Amino acid sequence: MIKKLLRGIFTAIGIILGYILAGTILSLEYFSKLVPFHGTIQMVLFYILCSLLFGFILFLISPWIIKGIFYFIDYSEKSMQKTPISEIIFGTAGAVVGLIVSYLFVSIFNIENVLWKVIALMICVIVSVITGDLTIKKREEIMAFFGNIKKPSINKEKKAKAAYKGTPKILDTSVIIDGRIFDICKTGFIEGTLVIPNYVLDELRHIADSADGLKRNRGRRGLDVLNKIQKELDIEVEIYEKDFPEILEVDVKLLKLAKVLNGKVITNDYNLNKVAEVQGVPVLNINEMANAVKPVVLPGEEMKIAIVKDGKESNQGLAYLDDGTMIVVEGGRKHIGENLDVVVTSVLQTAAGRMIFARQKDEFYRENSNG
Repeated sequence: MIKKLLRGIFTAIGIILGYILAGTILSLEYFSKLVPFHGTIQMVLFYILCSLLFGFILFLISPWIIKGIFYFIDYSEKSMQKTPISEIIFGTAGAVVGLIVSYLFVSIFNIENVLWKVIALMICVIVSVITGDLTIKKREEIMAFFGNIKKPSINKEKKAKAAYKGTPKILDTSVIIDGRIFDICKTGFIEGTLVIPNYVLDELRHIADSADGLKRNRGRRGLDVLNKIQKELDIEVEIYEKDFPEILEVDVKLLKLAKVLNGKVITNDYNLNKVAEVQGVPVLNINEMANAVKPVVLPGEEMKIAIVKDGKESNQGLAYLDDGTMIVVEGGRKHIGENLDVVVTSVLQTAAGRMIFARQKDEFYRENSNG
């Protein structure tokens, strides 16, 4: 039914176009000289002939036009369904703003020329497309910008009642798989919302589905850690659904998201840490935190330790504190499996962590007394 109606409309349009074209032709001086009309009847017949001719032409070609219209509608509908509503709104708003600004710009040059009008139209269209595309790509930053604008409060009491939620903390894949983030959150030292981007979850799922057994176990442990954080801890967890399709690398997406949300990235990835420092993105590295909270031991302090194995050098024995700090004991090889009282002689800080060097208590004081 609608196709027949459209075909009738196009036929009517063809008749109207024929009528207008007939009037235009008759007004031409060259045509009146070439084919002179001597009466009103001839002019009326010419109008009717042109109208019927164009109406018939559009009647014949209207099925192809209608088919093209329906194809365009279907294509637009499918594209609109795939496109998030935020992209449509921001793209339209950006295109309209670009169109208005470009029109105001070209209207400054009041040039009555057909070529300039064509150029001006092209400028308006190009600027509109660019601003629309730019607005879509920057929509997250635009929303964050307007979201961060503080609205004036009605009174001071409402300001005082406003809860401080803290800075958003964005988790990367490595820190989730590591698992220590659960224990850190459990202590209450992490404030603010934990943000887990959807693309990090996808990466975890891919690792959990890996054919490699070790990778599969690591991925599943990461998913278990997330479930424990959501179910067992009193901390807000947000799954961030939006993506940055123009960015391919997950690490770069994390840094981009941190800028958009004005948040911090929690990681134990050394390379991500360095890239974030270059880009000025705040990072919380749990390895650095673990080293920072290790007990401080000074030369001359006494401690009781258990020698567990021999060291690299002759007569050396190795022991470990509860936090994993290695203690190298001179002359401790012959005491493997025993508990010894030792005195710290020196502390060495390396990239891998802290190393403590010690001597047996009796030997240390005997040497010092002899010295």
